[in-house]
Amino acid sequence: MSKKIALITGATGGIGFQVAKRLGQDGYTLVLNGIEDEQGAQRIAELKEAGIEAEYVGFDVTDDVAVTENVTAIGEKYGKLDVVVNNAGGLGGRSPIEGMTTEFFRFVMALNFDSAFFVSRAAIPFLKKSENGSIINFTSNAAWNAGGPGAGIYGTSKGAVHTLTRALAKELAPAGIRVNAVSPGTIDTPFHAQIKATKPEVFASWKDSIMLGRLGQPEEVASVISFLVSQDASFITAETIQIGGGQALGI
Repeated sequence: MSKKIALITGATGGIGFQVAKRLGQDGYTLVLNGIEDEQGAQRIAELKEAGIEAEYVGFDVTDDVAVTENVTAIGEKYGKLDVVVNNAGGLGGRSPIEGMTTEFFRFVMALNFDSAFFVSRAAIPFLKKSENGSIINFTSNAAWNAGGPGAGIYGTSKGAVHTLTRALAKELAPAGIRVNAVSPGTIDTPFHAQIKATKPEVFASWKDSIMLGRLGQPEEVASVISFLVSQDASFITAETIQIGGGQALGI
């Protein structure tokens, strides 16, 4: 049996690295992407120490030329891709739409939507060579509720990812490639480090809006992705799985 190959973007920290660790434990050979090369090297050392075969490839997922060149090189090196996890993204900052600069608008859309589009587009020819090809995108509660104050464009970008997921699922179903998304709620990661450090009472209050009464852990997102890319989920495509302890319903 040939090795299973997984490419995870934004994989040097937070949820992305936990996803990488879990897929590595599941037997995948990993390609971690990021833009912090030193951290990437540290993560690869951690994975190899755990007996996981992995490499780091640094490139900016918002740069279509860099994405195409690097993803093509990765696909050609391994002969295929079995899993692509479009984890790279982020809030990018906050700004009301009135007065928002075009540069900020383009930055947030590129960070969340363009990145998933560019990577998926480049990966498709190599996913077609897999017997169980799968793409996982990351959306957000903000795709449904349009985000908090100043995060309207973040929500818009994640709404676009939700629709892209379904569009790709439609297009790629004849090739046997499944495309799904996860929508994490508030997960306890470095993403929230600033508010955790400066406003601990606000951070602590977030659990009050979660039905299960606690924040999520990165490993809980990784376990869902592990399932979605496995044969156990072979009849699931075009779905977005909420991983938020009931947070999307509000209480």
